[in-house]
Amino acid sequence: MKKLILAVSLTMIAAGAAQAGPPPPKAHGIEDKTYKWNVQEGEKMEALKLKGDKTRGEEGYEVCGACHLPSGAGRPDGTFPQLAGQHTTVLIKQMADIRAGLRDNPTMYPFAATLIDPQELADVASYIESLCIPVEHGKYEGPDAAVQLATGKELYEKECKDCHGPNGQGVKDKFYPVIAGQHYKYLLRQMTEIRDGHRRNANPDMVKIIKKYDDKQLVAISAYQSSLVMPGNMCKPKETAKK
Repeated sequence: MKKLILAVSLTMIAAGAAQAGPPPPKAHGIEDKTYKWNVQEGEKMEALKLKGDKTRGEEGYEVCGACHLPSGAGRPDGTFPQLAGQHTTVLIKQMADIRAGLRDNPTMYPFAATLIDPQELADVASYIESLCIPVEHGKYEGPDAAVQLATGKELYEKECKDCHGPNGQGVKDKFYPVIAGQHYKYLLRQMTEIRDGHRRNANPDMVKIIKKYDDKQLVAISAYQSSLVMPGNMCKPKETAKK
C-alpha cells in the first residue's frame, strides 16, 4: 500500500512540476559553429570530481522514479529511457546539459532543476549506476525481427562497436553510454534526432558516422542494439512460480 501511495504521489509531483516553474535556459549547441562537445566546466566538472553517495542518491532519485520507475527501467514504449546501470559520467553530463539548456528536454528539466548542487548530481548518478540492468525491456518485435537483427548487427559491428563495445557497455571515461538493455523505440528516436541535428548536445564524431544512415538502417541498428546484454550487469531473471 505504501508503494502505491508513493507511486501516486510521485506521479502527481511529476505532472505538477512539468507545468510549473520558469522555462529552461538555452545554450549554444551543435547548431553553433563554435560548439565543442563535452567541455569540462561548471557544475558538470565539479560533480565528476566528487564521490557519489548511493544512500543519499537513492533519496534524491525518488522524484526520478515517477517517470523512470524505481528500478530505473524506464518505459518499454521508449517514452522514458532505461537508466539503470548507466555510467555516472554519462548521467552527470546529461543532467548537467539539461540543466544548462544544452540538451532540450522540457519534460525532464523541472526535475533536473530540483537537484541542488554538484554533490547531489554525483549522488543520484552513483545510485543509478548501482542498479542492475533489467532483462526485460522494449525490443523490436516486427515479423522481420531476425532480418533486422542480422542487418543491424552488421552495421553496428562496422562502425558502432568501437565506441559502444561488443556488448553495448560503452566507455565510462570517454562518456560513451551503456546501451545494453535500452528500449528499442528510445534508441531509434535518439539516433534519428542526432542524425537530423535535433540532439543539440550530440557528439560531432557520432553525427558524422550516423548522418549517412537512412531510416531503415537506423531501425535495424536500433533493433540490434536493444538486443545487447552486459554479462554481470543484468538483473537476474524472475523465477516463474512453480505449479
